[in-house]
Amino acid sequence: MAMHLAQMNIAHMRAPKDSPELAGFVAALDPINRLAEATPGFVWRLKGGDGAQDTVEHDYGDHLLINFSVWESRDTLWDFIYRSGHLAVLQRRREWFLRMAEPYTVMWWIPEGHVPTLAEGMERLERLRAQGPTPEAFTFKDFHDAPCDRGAEGADGAEGVREVEAPAM
Repeated sequence: MAMHLAQMNIAHMRAPKDSPELAGFVAALDPINRLAEATPGFVWRLKGGDGAQDTVEHDYGDHLLINFSVWESRDTLWDFIYRSGHLAVLQRRREWFLRMAEPYTVMWWIPEGHVPTLAEGMERLERLRAQGPTPEAFTFKDFHDAPCDRGAEGADGAEGVREVEAPAM
């Protein structure tokens, strides 16, 4: 069975979305969303509207921004995040979002064709926070290969785990 990589990240905005403090971020939303959708390996993203105000309405707290997407592979997601115009916006995140002490991004494998729900994403994030990285909830730093890609146990006994150096956040 083919597997895709689901990813979700959350951020606490420093101010309301329509405030002058977030104007640069809001201006970047539509171009970055279009870039993601045009990137090879992009499968799906959670949408809440159209254009620059395409953010998701939810009941998880005020000023919480949620980004949720599905990609064909780890490499296609990595290329979008760190090797495209997205990186310039990512590097400015401290201007717009509060620093978080607990994990704010999570990944997990889903069967091709499955559309994950926001509740599923939040459950995976909570699992990562409670248990640390596992094959069911992980990060780039503690990446787990897709279930069908897991090889034999490595020398360290960690089946299917690939350590990946992530850029400093």
